[in-house]
Amino acid sequence: MSNASHLLQAVTLAQAGDWHAAHNIAQDYSDTTANWIHAVLHKIEGDSWNSKYWYARTGGHQYEDYGQDVAAELAALQQLLTERSGP
Repeated sequence: MSNASHLLQAVTLAQAGDWHAAHNIAQDYSDTTANWIHAVLHKIEGDSWNSKYWYARTGGHQYEDYGQDVAAELAALQQLLTERSGP
């Protein structure tokens, strides 16, 4: 399974409400996309300090970009990773 496919699985789990399983996947990677997922997961958790720490490691995404609309942010991540993982 490629990194993109595995990270897409994390996003799908987060969308389904399985925070712990999504977090277990995200923390296994250190690229900017994984860091973005990690940031969103901590936003979902309500840990804004930790979330902002991970946003700082994304290479350009900010805590405020999507406000508290984590569904839209996860959808953006899903689209990005779907494009990367290919058909």
